[in-house]
Amino acid sequence: MESHKALKEAFESSSPKVIAAELGVSLSLVYKWSQQQSETGSGSRNPLDRVVELYKITNCKRILEYICEECDGYFVPNPSHQNKEDYKVLPATNEIVVQFSNLLARISSAALDNSIDNSEAEEIRQSWDKLKGYTEGFVRSCEDGDFELLHDKIEAEKKLGQVPEVRKTLY
Repeated sequence: MESHKALKEAFESSSPKVIAAELGVSLSLVYKWSQQQSETGSGSRNPLDRVVELYKITNCKRILEYICEECDGYFVPNPSHQNKEDYKVLPATNEIVVQFSNLLARISSAALDNSIDNSEAEEIRQSWDKLKGYTEGFVRSCEDGDFELLHDKIEAEKKLGQVPEVRKTLY
């Protein structure tokens, strides 16, 4: 989603006048934030674009984590782009189940003494983040049609009498 569109959507639930007053900026500037920047002068670099630029300049994930924490969330980066040839449906779904099982095992192990200390909580968090990132990669593959393309390739290989290559997981 483009930042100006996100702001335009936000203005549907909050008045630009209120936003301008709370931020101490002009109403016209707030409205310009919700317009696409163009060479004709419409639009203005908005706070969302500036935060993204700040992150790109510093490459400090703590900036993103701070924003998420302030909004009662938790930042989990999306998985790095994988080679589409490595995406196989069955192993990918099995891996999600395995990682979820590992998460539950960590929780169960930590809770055996009816207490979870900070190091156990950190292990649970790491397991949870790994599961979320992996599952996001799976969902993106589904959305991109990677699994359908792969299915078509395997079926074509079978018709040609070729043995499909050994399946690989997402990582």
